[in-house]
Amino acid sequence: MTLTHSFTVGKFRCHTLEGGLQRLDGGAMFGVVPKPLWERQIAPDERNRIPLAMRCLLVEHDDGLVLIDTSVGTKEDQKFIDIYGIEAAGRETPSQLEDALLQLGHRPDDIKWVINTHLHFDHAGGNTYRAPVAGGEEEGELKLTFPNATYVVQRGELEFARNTNERTRASYFPANFEPIATAGKFRLLNGDQQILPGISARLTPGHVPWHQAVLVEDGGETAAFVADLIPTSAHMRLPWIMGYDLEPLRTLETKRTILREAVQEEWRLVFEHDAVVAWGRVRAKGPQVVLEDEVRVES
Repeated sequence: MTLTHSFTVGKFRCHTLEGGLQRLDGGAMFGVVPKPLWERQIAPDERNRIPLAMRCLLVEHDDGLVLIDTSVGTKEDQKFIDIYGIEAAGRETPSQLEDALLQLGHRPDDIKWVINTHLHFDHAGGNTYRAPVAGGEEEGELKLTFPNATYVVQRGELEFARNTNERTRASYFPANFEPIATAGKFRLLNGDQQILPGISARLTPGHVPWHQAVLVEDGGETAAFVADLIPTSAHMRLPWIMGYDLEPLRTLETKRTILREAVQEEWRLVFEHDAVVAWGRVRAKGPQVVLEDEVRVES
């Protein structure tokens, strides 16, 4: 199975990495949108769950390999895996994300930068892993999956992840980010900011207050890794907003702004959770915003 798909943005060679699948409730994924509408786009299973990719992006940069988001990782137990319908185990390595890297000839030690759009378990779970313990059943020591990398996230997002409530704590697991802080490996951002030449963070609040998209720009071209602002191509419709979003009206306005700019400059949008469409070009068609030149992944 091909786990990588490649494109260029100016001088940058970029690769989507298929980090596995999860299955979440379709109603929750589409909020107030009636089921007869959303199920035409993504069919649910018998538990009303829809398949969602956990796609990451690798950028070949002069400063080293840059990995954007890290999928769900390998630390969760079987009950968790069943609830969320996770398929992310690797065949050659512990995780499908690492399998995808291996297809490109890379290993976790090769990654120089990890950028987390936010710290939910399906975006940051692969940041760390538990070292196996020989001959015992106790849990192993938490270690960084990418030990030579600097991890980048919004300062506000880390603080938000550390101060959960009844609504948010099911998505933020300290094991995914505290070992990075302990190791002194975080670079914390404050709002919109250039991370490296040609790679920048754009605050895109709504899903969570400090959610960020990542823009890769060179030679008049832009690819935007939009994460949970527009999780699938179906969510390009302005009112199609996840029930998971903490501030849905803020998502609406953020999405409106991003899509306006994307249309003007014909950005390539990279979708983290679309199980079929990896990316496409955003263009205007009358009053509608449409996706053209779609690249689809193998089923």
